Amino acid sequence: MMKTVKLALALPIIGLLAACEGGGHGAVGADKTRDRGTDKKHLSQLQAGIWIDPNGCDHWIIDDGVEGYLSQRLDKFGKPVCSGVGPATVATGNFKGGSSIPDSL
Repeated sequence: MMKTVKLALALPIIGLLAACEGGGHGAVGADKTRDRGTDKKHLSQLQAGIWIDPNGCDHWIIDDGVEGYLSQRLDKFGKPVCSGVGPATVATGNFKGGSSIPDSL
């Protein structure tokens, strides 16, 4: 009986771990500019917004409905840009635009 319970608990965990391997999209590869998800398009076709971190600095944010992308906004010298376009921990702009996948959040 105890072996059956352990097996019943272990199988879903193994399944979840297997689902994490590659996310069902195969290998990521070297080109990080290409969306490898459901709608597979170059990230330049999506719209970016700006998320302000708790320190007031900007980060580019893209949400295609399934995956999300975030990178720090830097000036030409590699220093963080802190523009003040919005309050801390808030995203501004149409960062969910450019994708046909609806996002309920």
